[in-house]
This record gives sequence, structure tokens and C-alpha cells, in this order.
Amino acid sequence: MNDNIKRIDPRRPFIITADGLKRITLGEIGNGTLLDIASMHGGHKEAAKPRRLTKPATRAMLVAAHTDRGALNDHGRQALAAATLLADAETEVVLIAFGEFKDDAAALGADRYIELPQFDRCNFAPDEEVRALTACVAAFTPVHVFMPDNATGDGDLGRRYAARADASIATHVVEIDKQHVALYAQANRAIASRALPDVVLLAPNAVDAKLPFVGIGESVKAEGIVPAAKLSAYVDLGIEEMDAAQVALEEADFIVSAGNGVSDVPAFEALASTLGAAIGASRVAVDDGKFTRDKQIGATGKTVEASVYIAFGISGAVQHLQGIKDCRHVIAVNLDASAPIAKRANLTIVADTQETIKALADAAAAARAAKANGSSVVQTAALAEGVAA
Repeated sequence: MNDNIKRIDPRRPFIITADGLKRITLGEIGNGTLLDIASMHGGHKEAAKPRRLTKPATRAMLVAAHTDRGALNDHGRQALAAATLLADAETEVVLIAFGEFKDDAAALGADRYIELPQFDRCNFAPDEEVRALTACVAAFTPVHVFMPDNATGDGDLGRRYAARADASIATHVVEIDKQHVALYAQANRAIASRALPDVVLLAPNAVDAKLPFVGIGESVKAEGIVPAAKLSAYVDLGIEEMDAAQVALEEADFIVSAGNGVSDVPAFEALASTLGAAIGASRVAVDDGKFTRDKQIGATGKTVEASVYIAFGISGAVQHLQGIKDCRHVIAVNLDASAPIAKRANLTIVADTQETIKALADAAAAARAAKANGSSVVQTAALAEGVAA
């Protein structure tokens, strides 16, 4: 045996791969080193994307969308992509972000953006939002306004604005180019089309959000553009809290899911209750009788679109990965760092499932207690990183 052969510790503390995936080992602190996988295998890094706007802007296109926890969702990114793909080299794309905005505006294709943190998608202030959008349109005089057509505020805002401004509008748009838009008609048995209107409300997945270029990403202050808020004629009674266990998995925004690696089901269910998350399970866990069939996620179960999906002890068979393909952030807890689900996960915690459940439950309980005492609450994903590290 040759003892001079160098061996790489598979549990090394590096936490960020070249694909942007994090690897965390319980009890060790990662050094944040970026693993250059491409160079290790003789490959090449992805070339930097060119800037789309190459000439001084002479006109503008405007995109308006509500953010969710500081970021645009996939539908909002698609609306932004539609504007950038239709814009020429002299047309800037301006994003109006209703809510807190922490995304990389340039990477999303925006040349300039205005953040309006006073407008949260959870609060109902239609008149003030229309006034803000009207002021932004007056300031940038866009050729067209693009918005996602959804039921969480953007679709309503777009219709209200078009009615107030007497602007032409097309809703539920499924096809678009520089000359026309198209949408389904006659119970989806026909296609109706018209010339590109003033306001375009896009249906989901009408445009691919991946772009071959980047924008400038310049921040523009809202002061001097958006008027001060007035007393609203509406009284917002807030959102009625609902027990996560009563929410259908297809509609749940936060899901914790158990696989064969979960041995203490009561502890897992207690964690879900503490986090306020819906409960899902893999086919193996359901077949073993740990969970009812209506909790099964995968090709033979339910397809989910949660913003956060935490998989405890799930290896990630292809059928299960099909069921979570539309989830935004996937966190995997597994002893096997090479499990298939690690390739799908945005964050992988290499640790014992039951130990992680207990540690996360303790941290979440402490965070809730801190919130009750007026302290800031640590987000669940950050808790997972802190517990693992």
C-alpha cells in the first residue's frame, strides 16, 4: 500500500461549490472557500454575460412587481425578462419593486430600479400603489408597462392602473413579441392576439427568465418621484393566520418533509408545528406507515411549489425530485453528501437527521421566545446554517 497517496477528506469543511451549492458538516465551521470544480477537471468557467444596454438610453420600458421577502418570485422575474428581451440597445428597463428588494437587479436584467419598501404584498393599499405606479410612469414615460398577472397583488394593481390611466391592456398573456401579444380565448380553444398594448399582464411561464445578458442595476431613489402616502379609504384587517397542518400541500409556502431517515415521527411533527410548516413525506416513509398517503410528495404523490422545502432523511429518488422541481429554496438534511437530493438542494446539511431536528427545534423555540421579548427573529434558513455550522 502506498501511503504517499493524497486522500481528500469527504467531510472537509468547504461549504460553497462552483455551482453555488452549500455543503455543511455538523460540528465543523466552513471556511467559505469556493471550490473551482471546472479547473479541477480541466474545464472552463462560464464567461461573464455582456451588458444589454450598449448605447445611451432614449426610451424606457417599465416593470412593476411585488417582492416576497426581499426577492422577486419566478413570475416576477419572467415579467422582467419579457421587457428586457423586447428592449433594444437604446431602451432601458426600469423595475419598480413594491416591497423590500435585495435581489441582484443587474443579474435579473434591470438597468435601473426603485425600491418601495412601504408597500408589502401582505398589506392592502390599492389606491396608494396605483398613485405610486402612476408617478413612476410619469417620471420614466415608458413605452410599455409589464407586470405578472397573479392573484397576489400585481394583477389587481395592473388592472387598476390601466383603468385609472385609460391605458390599453392585455391580461393573461401567454405569447409576446415586439409586434403583438396573444392569450387563450373561448375556454382555451382559440388564441386571440392584438398589437402590443400599453400594459402587459403576463401569465406564468410565458417567458423564460434566464437571460443571455445583464442590466446596469442602478438604484434610483424614490424621493422626488413617488408622492407621500395619503390616508387610505381602506382599512386593512390583516391576514388571518391558518394552521399550517390545515393547508393543502399544493398551496403550502413552507414544507418540512420526512424520509426513511426520520425515526422519531413525533419529534418531527413537533418541529413542523414550531416552525409553522406543512408536513410532507417521501413514498418510502408513507409505505412504511409513518405518514398517510395524502402527505406523499413526488411523481406518484403531490407536486408542490413551496418557497422553502426542508427534506429530512430523503435520498432524493427521481420521482421525489419531480414533485419538488418548482420549489424555490430546497434544504436537505442527510448523512450522505452525495445523495441525489444534494444536487437539487440549495443548502445541504451533512448530519444525523434526528440530531438536526432536535437542534433546529431548540433554535426555533429560542427564536420565538426572543421575538416575544421584542428581539429580532432569525430566519429559518439562517437557523439551519447556524445549527449545522
